[in-house]
Amino acid sequence: MAVDAELDDDLSPAERRRRKVRDAIVEAAEAIFTEEGEAGISMRRIAERIDYSPAALYKYFDSKEALFDEIREQFFERLYRRMLAVEQTVAEGPQVNEECLRAYVETGLEQPAHYRLAFSGWFEAALEDRQGTYGYAASERLELMIEKAIADGWFRECDPVVAGLAVWAGAHGLTMLAVTIPDFPGAKDKCAHLCLDDLIAFHAEMTGRGLATPKLNAWLDAKKARK
Repeated sequence: MAVDAELDDDLSPAERRRRKVRDAIVEAAEAIFTEEGEAGISMRRIAERIDYSPAALYKYFDSKEALFDEIREQFFERLYRRMLAVEQTVAEGPQVNEECLRAYVETGLEQPAHYRLAFSGWFEAALEDRQGTYGYAASERLELMIEKAIADGWFRECDPVVAGLAVWAGAHGLTMLAVTIPDFPGAKDKCAHLCLDDLIAFHAEMTGRGLATPKLNAWLDAKKARK
């Protein structure tokens, strides 16, 4: 699924039917993954789940790896669009902020099985083969947001690529915990008073202060004082 993929309104009836079958295949893979883990997923098992022949599935995905690529792209498409929406709402402060982190976590929580499957059996394709995908675009978008924060004096001088990877690692870790541990972060007695929003807010502040200039630290202090 390329970044310039057609909107559903632009699809022909035949293309809509094809999209519907592809979605059914993805949903079946998610269901099997939830029940049995990655080892239980095969094109034959998926075909049985949706009452198709295995040969018919190969008209849509030529391998399990291609199916996993599609699942990843669906997640990153939703994330990419959420990131753009967050950028448009920022009136003050860096675009990489609490709302940005919340958008990532919420995108994962919308479809927990999809999120876990998207990061299972990670692909080994060369970087140049990922260009033009939503995953690549989301990564580029985050780096641009960090570059803007540096230029605007919110973030200290640093390598936007390294900073982007660090921000993503934190967001992914938090999201993976949220989708795999019931009642996270309140599963432990000492954390029973916490909700996920509390942890998102703390993690966002921790990330921000790790990259902050005095300007951003002062802004964060003022923001906390107003609460």
